[in-house]
Amino acid sequence: MATKIRLKRMGTTKRPYYRIVAIDSREAVKGSALDILGQYSPMDKPGKISVNEEKAFHWLDTGAEPSDTVASLFAQIGLTRKYLTRKAGGDFSGMEVKSTITERPKKRKVKAKAE
Repeated sequence: MATKIRLKRMGTTKRPYYRIVAIDSREAVKGSALDILGQYSPMDKPGKISVNEEKAFHWLDTGAEPSDTVASLFAQIGLTRKYLTRKAGGDFSGMEVKSTITERPKKRKVKAKAE
């Protein structure tokens, strides 16, 4: 069974939040998850994320692959660095995992100058 760690959309219209779940890769987007690892609230400014580290490490150890978005979120909060240090056998006790992510700057249209 190929397992993925991905986001599952929850919430209401125009007010989404996401659960970070371990799920079979063949399962539907809104399908039943094997385990809930945490949640991500992009509507809060700055975006808030909470992850159960032990569950995340367990699923990463068993071969679950994070989706591109989840891998990006894990890297932003420092979970990926902590996992790789733990896997290499280094001291990871002083590493803190952040609970917020930095917001990307919005893309702005450049106005053409009148000539």
